[in-house]
Amino acid sequence: MTPSDASSGAAADRWSSLSRPPLSAAALQRALVVPGGLWTSVEVTGSTGSTNTDLAARAADLPEGAVLVAEEQTAGRGRLDRTWTAPARSGLFFSVLLRPGPDVPVERWGWLTLLAGVATATGLSRAAGVDTALKWPNDLLVTVEGEERKAGGILAERTGDAVVVGIGLNVSLTEDELPVPAAGSLLLAKATVTDRDPLLRSVLRSLEQWYERWRAAGGDPATSGLQETYAAGCATLGRHVRAELPGGRQLTGTAEAVDSDGRLLIRTADDAHEAVGAGDVVHLRSVH
Repeated sequence: MTPSDASSGAAADRWSSLSRPPLSAAALQRALVVPGGLWTSVEVTGSTGSTNTDLAARAADLPEGAVLVAEEQTAGRGRLDRTWTAPARSGLFFSVLLRPGPDVPVERWGWLTLLAGVATATGLSRAAGVDTALKWPNDLLVTVEGEERKAGGILAERTGDAVVVGIGLNVSLTEDELPVPAAGSLLLAKATVTDRDPLLRSVLRSLEQWYERWRAAGGDPATSGLQETYAAGCATLGRHVRAELPGGRQLTGTAEAVDSDGRLLIRTADDAHEAVGAGDVVHLRSVH
């Protein structure tokens, strides 16, 4: 399906769900693409497999700041190639194209996943009055009736001299629509706003602010304030966790900090410290 075909399909069922109106690319473009700003284009497609895959395929022909939004993703990808699907127009599914170099050394590009988490949480707090916690390295958590649930995720992928950062967020999903019982949405977290247009604008503006601050600091997470802000909003720190590492190894201990490379520092039962740069982390219980 081409973007034009997808848009035609979206127009055909434009009013199929009055509570989930379609996004307007023209309105978003007018609001976000401004002289001197980061965002250079905003494209909205009706349905696609993955905005990350689509944007990465076109990265060589696009300037930094291209934004691709899908009303529906049929093959959205999370970490470890997990799929991310949701009803059409029930969430925000978008990817952005960034080129941090030459201002930022390549070894600091890994911070973009954590930066996107901070920016998303900040933007949602401003626009929807909902607290979004960060689970290392790339999950967005909300509280639903006192229970911590995953409402979104982030996937950053390098392609040539660029990084494509994809964000998926459940906005208006009801309990019956959740892919798994442990999932959540802004609606279930009692957000004051579930209109995706102002939510997307707020997240993208927050992402621009954090990205420019980080890039101006040469990607230094401490100087830019990113490391401190991430730690303050990270629900993983202070928790007893199990890290499921590449190769099938597991590590259990207390998550104590995020180091200057964005790695999670875990203190094990024998008081050893290990830095985890990749893997799945399971929250086991709070440490008192």
